[in-house]
Amino acid sequence: MPKPTRNTRIPWATLVATALTALLAVLLPPPGPAHAASGPGRAGESRPVHSYDRAVRESVWVEVRTSARRTDRVAVDIVRPREPAQQGRRVPVIMDASPYYACCGRGNESQKKTYDEHGDPVQFPLYYDNYFVPRGYAVVLVDLAGTNRSDGCVDVGGRSDVQSAKAVVDWLNGRARGYRSRTGDTPVTAGWSTGAVGMIGKSYDGTVANAVAATGVDGLRTIVPIGAISSWYDYYFAKGAALFGSGPDGLASRVESDGARARCAAVQRRLVEGAPRNGDWTPLWSERDYVRDAGRVKASVFAVHGLQDLNVRTKHLGQWWDALAAHGVERKIWLSTAGHVDPFDFRREAWVPTLHRWFDHYLMGYDNGVEREPMADVERAPDQWTTDRVWPPAGTRTTTLRPAAGPVAGVGTLGLGQAAPGTTARFTDDPRRSEADWSAAADRATPDKAGFVTRPLTRDLRLSGSSAVRLRVTPSTSSARLSAVLVDLGPAAVRDYAGDGEGIRTLPDRTCWGAGTAGDTGCFQRTEADVKRVDHTVFSRGWADLGHWASARHGRAVTPGRPYTITLDLAAADHVVPAGHRLALIVAGTDAGLIEPASTTPRLTVDLHATSAGLPLVGGYRAFVRATSGAAVAPSPAPEHPRGVRVPVPSLTRLP
Repeated sequence: MPKPTRNTRIPWATLVATALTALLAVLLPPPGPAHAASGPGRAGESRPVHSYDRAVRESVWVEVRTSARRTDRVAVDIVRPREPAQQGRRVPVIMDASPYYACCGRGNESQKKTYDEHGDPVQFPLYYDNYFVPRGYAVVLVDLAGTNRSDGCVDVGGRSDVQSAKAVVDWLNGRARGYRSRTGDTPVTAGWSTGAVGMIGKSYDGTVANAVAATGVDGLRTIVPIGAISSWYDYYFAKGAALFGSGPDGLASRVESDGARARCAAVQRRLVEGAPRNGDWTPLWSERDYVRDAGRVKASVFAVHGLQDLNVRTKHLGQWWDALAAHGVERKIWLSTAGHVDPFDFRREAWVPTLHRWFDHYLMGYDNGVEREPMADVERAPDQWTTDRVWPPAGTRTTTLRPAAGPVAGVGTLGLGQAAPGTTARFTDDPRRSEADWSAAADRATPDKAGFVTRPLTRDLRLSGSSAVRLRVTPSTSSARLSAVLVDLGPAAVRDYAGDGEGIRTLPDRTCWGAGTAGDTGCFQRTEADVKRVDHTVFSRGWADLGHWASARHGRAVTPGRPYTITLDLAAADHVVPAGHRLALIVAGTDAGLIEPASTTPRLTVDLHATSAGLPLVGGYRAFVRATSGAAVAPSPAPEHPRGVRVPVPSLTRLP
């Protein structure tokens, strides 16, 4: 297993070994151009035998046809090992297509691309080039249309975004045109490429990887989406409830280049008009829904997500994962308890070797067994990981739990029995209150929520997958927001996912991952878990606008005094409620800091007889019965001032 080093200088012993390896590579017949990508499996792993400081660094502009009459060119910065080309060998490609290389930067240190006085690339953000180029990979960083040095316009997940990245995959496979400059006519081909491409990236970058995979493009062998969006509607809305203070036009304005800002007013206008803030589904959202095209995905998928990601919420992961599973796509998953964080920053020493083996297998053809290993790695507590052969685990069943009135006024129960007809609970929406406030008062009647709690569990109870809460509610006004959250009531040490680092703390010292140069050292600040002691943990949440009760696509005003039935989709989770803790379901109105309030603040009456929660329990119904019967484990004493992770307010202007 490769180990990080603080020193980027290569010792003499390594130089000798590298020279011998290079000599053998010249003397022995090399495999054919595509052997490493598609030929018979080989044992072992790729080794850092190529020089990084002598690597070829170049820029190419790839042609993208945007209409019958117009083409744009997207800028592609490339770093690739020099030795394979000199030996007549081709290399596979690791590709990260992003809008952030000039405006915002990538990674925990917000690195941007840099260039020398000739315009040639110097710094490639992140560690992909430092680590993988010496191992025989090319690293290709693409400026999405309308950003940095590319032509075109930003359309936030639409055709322009997707085609500008897909065109580069086509160029790497000889199906598109490339040029030496943005405006010149000197053609460039990718004769050095095997055509095998793996796309990787966090957030917007990973979203583009999902989108390109959903086109079914040939040559894309694998994708590694990290905290990625699967449907842009679900980034901005939750069944009609607005999640952020602006639509895709705001994001486009943030990332587009000065030139794009001057020429793309019509595209900006379409983003505004096509994404009304009423939460209705429009054709704009259909174009940006990749879940519907999961059946076209040919690439394997290694998905990574933070279970407490409040930016790109795990609903995106859950629906994408389920769609891929339905179509038999080969896949792997890592789930951390952090927020919107790259695995390089929450599990670096395990992540880089795992990613190395993943790319070796799918891009170079090594038979290293990575595809036969457990499908899922799940973080249970800070830096404590478990594995599952499949995910969700075998034996997971959706189990219907029901709220009912309890012995304490204003605090209900959560169990298997259905409440008697006519049983109700009431609350008044208070847009100043959040899930942290509701959870802290789970054992007390408060006017802003309805809470339902199990007895202390006698055994651990694991929930793994996506939940849904079906509500029958009667509003007092013509509009209403609804929230439902699942809470683990009990003490724990968790990552502080709402803190500045979203669960990590950045340290001053650095470790180096691969080779480096003065302009691109490959050394990055270390991180550690940012841990907080809490007395309750919200681990899944979902929201809706009641006006979208009949259709997630079209809202309408509701009639005061009339009952409505609506289902709230709760984000995918994987959480163990330990013995001695209690599981709570809380239903309320506006979740402050996470959704925007309605135009009114209604009082809502919940019909408990017609309300239920479908939860993905490992072991199903029997597991719940075992965990809620028998001798109860004594819970820890309730604190005088309950502590949870409080979401900062406001938090509605983050970038994906």
